[in-house]
Amino acid sequence: MKKLILPLVLATVAHSATAANTETFTPEQEARIGEIAAQYLAEHPEFLIKASQKLQQKQLEEQASAQKSAVIANKNALINDKTTPFTGPKNAKVNVIEFFDYQCIYCYRISSTIESLQKQYPDVRFIFKETPIFGNRWEPSKYAAQMGLEIFAQKGSEAYEQYHNGIYASGLNEGKLTKAVVNTQAKNAGVSFDEFKPTESYQKNLQLFSQLGFKGTPALVVMPTDGATTENTYVINGADVASLTNAIKTLSK
Repeated sequence: MKKLILPLVLATVAHSATAANTETFTPEQEARIGEIAAQYLAEHPEFLIKASQKLQQKQLEEQASAQKSAVIANKNALINDKTTPFTGPKNAKVNVIEFFDYQCIYCYRISSTIESLQKQYPDVRFIFKETPIFGNRWEPSKYAAQMGLEIFAQKGSEAYEQYHNGIYASGLNEGKLTKAVVNTQAKNAGVSFDEFKPTESYQKNLQLFSQLGFKGTPALVVMPTDGATTENTYVINGADVASLTNAIKTLSK
């Protein structure tokens, strides 16, 4: 019977408030209701735990929905920026967008998976948003991003992919990546250093990253080129291999 006390009290309160909006509880009644509710919660703390879990789940769902809406609203910047490096066909029906920093260890950990997925899904376009969030801590973070954008501008997708994968293959991150290593990979990709003029064009990626509500890298979006909705758009925060693989598989059917 004790488990029914609080629900019955709450039901009585709701019924009374609905039946007569002008009626109020006496101070004694309010005090008694409070005592019963407090006693119930003290004896059944699992009720509070469940309520907290439901609230947290609701907040996460609302946050995810808002983030997807922001992604769809910024679709053009995500998939149609001609200065952004990509691999795969330009007219692909499915896009995977990654915001990343070469100094990020989690970006490094998921890089081999992304490389495998590129081979597994040749009809999918993989778009790489150079986002040096560690640039203020480690200067090579910015330099590697600048070089990546330059290589794509000079040599296109194939050279960029070689450079991109080469940086990760070095296994250097979290402050260990150096300009010398970046230059070596850039040279291997065929860049002309004489034409290289470092800019901060990656700033637009940092701004977009922030607008979409991302807090860390890697941050990934999987979405169709046409007809994107909150139902067929996937936002992945972190190196979640299973979610990324499932999203690509689902949209590629």
